[in-house]
Amino acid sequence: MKPYLPSREKLDKYLDGIYERAWLTNNGPLVQELTARLEEYLGVENLLLVANGTLALQIAYRALGLSGNEYGEQPEAITTPFTFIATASSLKWDGVQPVFADIDPNTWCIDPENIEPVITARTKAIVPVHVFGNACDVEAIDEIATRHGLKVIYDASHAFDVKYKGESLLKHGDAATLSFHATKLFHTGEGGAIVFKRREDLERAKKMINFGITGPESIEELGINAKMNELQAAMGLAMLSHLNDILEMRSERASWYSASLNSRITRQLSTVDQSNNAYYPILLDSEEKTVLALESLKEHDISCRRYFYPSLESLAFLSEKMRNMTKSENIAKRILCLPIYPELDQKSIQLVSRTISEICHA
Repeated sequence: MKPYLPSREKLDKYLDGIYERAWLTNNGPLVQELTARLEEYLGVENLLLVANGTLALQIAYRALGLSGNEYGEQPEAITTPFTFIATASSLKWDGVQPVFADIDPNTWCIDPENIEPVITARTKAIVPVHVFGNACDVEAIDEIATRHGLKVIYDASHAFDVKYKGESLLKHGDAATLSFHATKLFHTGEGGAIVFKRREDLERAKKMINFGITGPESIEELGINAKMNELQAAMGLAMLSHLNDILEMRSERASWYSASLNSRITRQLSTVDQSNNAYYPILLDSEEKTVLALESLKEHDISCRRYFYPSLESLAFLSEKMRNMTKSENIAKRILCLPIYPELDQKSIQLVSRTISEICHA
């Protein structure tokens, strides 16, 4: 991954305004403008900008009442072991025990059939992940959540601008969170957002991200500092004007990979209208070949990543109950995310593809 940087001319225009106003944070005009423009671009309502994607998850948990200090016993949330560490660690950090349910081996998202068997009296929520922007089985998850009275918070960090059945994937769940980290296709350097289903949850979260403060002499509830600042918003606004080009260039590079990679490569089964090509993950035949591909590409100064590895149920500090997640473990051992970013040239993609194909034939 290589972070995309917007033109200095566009960015400087927003920075000049910040210098003129000397308004750096606390819901400044650029944060307000970015909020409105993202809601319009993504086709959503009730969007809240925050300082990073992990805080987006934590604020969503709190706003929806999923917090360790609000119950007599430690609450649980069912999530996937095949995800970035922040999905599960943010739960644990906030006093919620992550309980893992294995994934669908084709879509790589949490398998709804594995959710219901691990629901207990302490289960308060389901936290699925739209892995690499691929949609979970949102209808089945919603049905389970409704039947058991559970909240659903989607980690949609990879799902920026992803459409599912003609609408934004971010509309599903009680909340969906986004990451605007530098490596994402849309970024604010660091940053994130939450899309809430209900306005009242958004209003509560607005208080939470500013220490619970609602006025110069009014503090209504427990809060924290999770606000996005004006410098982050400036980067986001400058990035917005490049989005169509970014998506087009990513799509082109994904097609180059698909045309040149060996047919023995396994890809994720798509469940969305169209991928945003935020990542280009592949599965090799074995963990040995995956490691060999990683090392071989390093010799050409090309970095890939075993993303996501390891399968999170293997981390003892996350879960005391070591359930066997065979499908997640299998995918995690064989996965490799190949380089993909707008400036990546076709020659480099051909080199990566040739190296991978040779290893597959070995």
